[in-house]
Amino acid sequence: MSDVNSLIDTHLAGLAEALLPYRQVATRLGRWGAELAWTLGHGGRLLIAGNGGSAAEAQHLAAELVGKLRDDRTPLSAIALTAETSSLTAISNDFGFDEVFARQVRAHGRPGDILLLLSTSGRSGNLLAAARAGRDVGLRCWACTGPVPNPLAEACAEVLAVPAADPQVVQELHLVTAHLLCGYVDQTLPGVLGLAGTVDVPAGSVDVPAGASPAPAVTAGLPVDVRGGVR
Repeated sequence: MSDVNSLIDTHLAGLAEALLPYRQVATRLGRWGAELAWTLGHGGRLLIAGNGGSAAEAQHLAAELVGKLRDDRTPLSAIALTAETSSLTAISNDFGFDEVFARQVRAHGRPGDILLLLSTSGRSGNLLAAARAGRDVGLRCWACTGPVPNPLAEACAEVLAVPAADPQVVQELHLVTAHLLCGYVDQTLPGVLGLAGTVDVPAGSVDVPAGASPAPAVTAGLPVDVRGGVR
């Protein structure tokens, strides 16, 4: 029993040690959530990718946005690039594993969409290729990684780098990041969609991407793409 308790105590001590420095880097999530709410509320997309446990977290985040975090709201377009197994295997077989996400980014991404890449190491070749593809397509590229410096953080416009040496702790705090990001999206989205009286959104709290329409249109409860049509 002492060995069991030692393992628990060691793991929880590492997680506890990472919480305060994580709290400091996580302050950007309010702005990320507001920008993501604006993008998705105007019919844009979030593309998400990762490997292994980070692939599972990509699907988890997509599920929270397409479904819901807590309260029901407009479904939002989020695609986990790890989830479509036929595309994954075909691309890997025909073009190599480094292209498995990049080719999907080129297929699904539209200028102004957001690409979020998850990696504990920040060194995965297929995520670096996806970041390059995202920049080429005109996506805003964000990363959640472990400690910096790392190549993925340098390849993306913005990064939330969890300052923990243990990859398990990094991954656990990436899950916290996903839940907080969704929470900030839900907090901001009613103001973006113009749902009067449902939420008080302070002036300037929504980060409006350059060139975006000043007000979204809504058709049958679905956000309308400012480039025309419901996406």
